[in-house]
Amino acid sequence: METTAVQITIGEEIYAVCPVFCFAAIEAKVKNTPYNPELWNEIETFSISFRETYRMGDIKKRIPIHATRQVYKALGKDPNRYRPSAEALCRRILKGTELYRINTLVDLINLLSLKTGYSIGGFDADKIRGNLTLGVGKAGEKFEGIGRGLLNIEGLPVYRDECGGIGTPTSDEERTKIDSNTSHLLIIINAYSGKEGLTETTDYAVELLKKYARAEEITVWDSSLDLR
Repeated sequence: METTAVQITIGEEIYAVCPVFCFAAIEAKVKNTPYNPELWNEIETFSISFRETYRMGDIKKRIPIHATRQVYKALGKDPNRYRPSAEALCRRILKGTELYRINTLVDLINLLSLKTGYSIGGFDADKIRGNLTLGVGKAGEKFEGIGRGLLNIEGLPVYRDECGGIGTPTSDEERTKIDSNTSHLLIIINAYSGKEGLTETTDYAVELLKKYARAEEITVWDSSLDLR
């Protein structure tokens, strides 16, 4: 099947704790903007609905979030101290704290994560060096989380390129982050809960990218459709 230009390999240490793990990668040429009012109207409408539907204790029961937390525990990481990004975003909404307005690409990835519960990596593909491997963070491994400073990624699932880590379910790395100049995007949707819902989420991601980021030359790699 079709794959992205950036090749992605999943380490056996991930399958050892999560045999059902799947991912979808979307690569595209995009137009980023500082702010999109239509997108933010969609985010705010969803936030209102979310607050009416969920309570704080419900968040960790969402299937993709629960599965990610279980992988953290299996790897010896405390998911209450190092929350998956989807969980952190959901908690922020229920606390009544406004989401950060970063730029259109980051904002639409946050909407996708909020709606689906998946922790989603978003990267400037031109900043990635070589191909990617998903493994487990090691003690002392350097990782500068976006807006977080140095992050202890020991025991966290982590995507690495030739230069080091670029993304975990808790935070992505400063080196490959999306900024106002990003025109070549890579999104990775991480399904620690297995393949159910992954294809639908991928289709929705493509829809958002076309609608708000004028995405072209879109390539999708849905690993749930591959035979291992």
